[in-house]
Parts: sequence; C-alpha cells; structure tokens
Amino acid sequence: MKLKYTGKTKDVYELQDGNYLLKFKDDVTGVDGVFDPGANTVGLTMEGAGQAGLRLTKFFFELLKEKGIPTHYIDANTEEATMTVKPAEMFGKGLEVICRYRAVGSFLRRYGLYAQEGQPLDAFVEVTLKDDERQDPPISEDALDMLGILSKDEYKELKALTQQIGNVVKEELSKKGIELYDIKFEFGRVGKDKQIVLIDEISGGNMRAYKDGEYIEPIELEKLFL
Repeated sequence: MKLKYTGKTKDVYELQDGNYLLKFKDDVTGVDGVFDPGANTVGLTMEGAGQAGLRLTKFFFELLKEKGIPTHYIDANTEEATMTVKPAEMFGKGLEVICRYRAVGSFLRRYGLYAQEGQPLDAFVEVTLKDDERQDPPISEDALDMLGILSKDEYKELKALTQQIGNVVKEELSKKGIELYDIKFEFGRVGKDKQIVLIDEISGGNMRAYKDGEYIEPIELEKLFL
C-alpha cells in the first residue's frame, strides 16, 4: 500500500489493484475540544470514533447499494477501521455538500437575522469549497459553473442525489426516534463515464442528530442506531 493522502479524519492508501483503502481515525472535527461536523479543523480525539464511524458508513453505503444509489464503496473491515473504495475524481479541489433539515451551525451563524434556531428547513442543499484557508466558503450554482468546477447539469444531479441520500439517512434514523438536523456529503466522478457518486463516509462525525431535543455525540449515535 502507498500512502496517498493524510486527512483530518482518515488516511488514504493506494492499493496495487488501483482501488483505494480508507483508514478511519479517532480524530473528529471541531474547535477547542468541542465537536462540530461543520468545522474545518480537528478539534478532538474520541477513542473508538474511527470504528464507530465506519460501522455507520458500512450500514448506509450497503443500504444505498440495495436502493441502487451510486457510491464508491466496495467493502469494509470494521475491526481494522478500513474501507476499500473505487478511485474517484474530485470536483475541482474538493466540495462538501450539506443537506439541512433544521437551522443550526453555520447556517444559523450566517442567516441569524432571519432564521430562528432549530426552525425546519426543507432538505436545503448548500455547497461549500474544501478550502481551510478561507474557512470552506459557500459557493453558488452559477459560480460553480463559471469556474469550471461543476456544470449546471451536474449540479442538478448532485443536488438530487444529496436530497435522496439525505432522506434515506433521515428516515432510517427516525426509526430509532432520532432526528437528523443536517448532514455533510462528498461526491466524485467514477469510471470512464464520469458517473457522479457518493464518496467518503456517512457517519456521526458528518451529521448533527438529536434525540428528544438533545444532541447525540458521534460514538453514542452509532450505539443508539446500530
């Protein structure tokens, strides 16, 4: 294996067959020791977070496969906290796509003049650039197109996939009495036909979930759900 990339929460290795291995770490994003899925820095380390994140990811990626929703997932080893995936091409230098069901986090910080904390949002989709130096700025459909990052047709497909996947996760969590407030996804292009697919993970570290109005930490979410 060849180490290709060291990320905040995962390391990426290239395998001899051309696929990639993601190694999930116990680091989670946040600021000053407080977890925040929208943060662009590692805020703290939670023992067991890597395995917990992979168990949720494995569950959801395999569920999406059953539903015919495209991802880069091949298989996973939860004991070793590793996942094998198909190679995917990023959009530009990387995008994050958020699906929001309630006004919290950066949405509330930006739009607090108009938004009330926790108010319902109708699967609102927001795209941000992966750019730590500029704190992951939001970017519009027009700007994505004009800068050659994502065409307007690709944006429509990306938005539809985001809402479809977000609703799958939301419905599954609701079966356990858990409410999804928001969730962050990453997408890429796979294969010769450049198919847009979900990549990366679906874990407690990428979402805000609540039960009886109380926020659920990533490791606790995995225990409650699985």
